[in-house]
Amino acid sequence: MARIETQALRDSTAIPVDPLLTAREAAPVLGVSVPTFWRRVADGTVPKPIKLGALSRWPQSEILAVIEKAKAARTAA
Repeated sequence: MARIETQALRDSTAIPVDPLLTAREAAPVLGVSVPTFWRRVADGTVPKPIKLGALSRWPQSEILAVIEKAKAARTAA
């Protein structure tokens, strides 16, 4: 039975996973400190977190989108 479940996890039709990052994990991706990361959340540069109880998490794709948006703004200016 475990073999079947393992195979299902490897199946290419499985639902793609977008890892959820903590502020401590997401800040270095953006090249900022954790306090600066929270300031960026407050000013709207970084999206608000997904709340899981008391925990705050950001989908990795949203953090990467912040970088892409900054790159696009740089080339548009």
